[in-house]
Amino acid sequence: MAKTVVLDFDGVIHSYTSGWQGIDSIPDPPVDGIKEAIGNIRKHYKVVVVSTRCFQEGGLEAVREWLDKHDIFVDEVLAYKPPAIVYVDDRALTFDGDAKGLLHKIKTFRTWQNK
Repeated sequence: MAKTVVLDFDGVIHSYTSGWQGIDSIPDPPVDGIKEAIGNIRKHYKVVVVSTRCFQEGGLEAVREWLDKHDIFVDEVLAYKPPAIVYVDDRALTFDGDAKGLLHKIKTFRTWQNK
């Protein structure tokens, strides 16, 4: 079985430039180049998309429909993060072993859309 790469939906695939509009309202285009990047990643890994949208009724279907609309092909869409070799998320910090600096990193964190 291929190793898994997990991509968050909002802010990684869906550009999310309009911010939260509701569970099944996904108004923005894909992040530039993400369709091609996912295609290349899938040549080597299983690609799973996760989203907190999928925890609520209609969310899973909305994400799948949006991906289909934009011809973005992934292996699976889930409401939870499965085991993976890496997680790609616009709201994540990479822990570098410096616990003392963690609070500062949290307080100063900005997504790519807000830099």
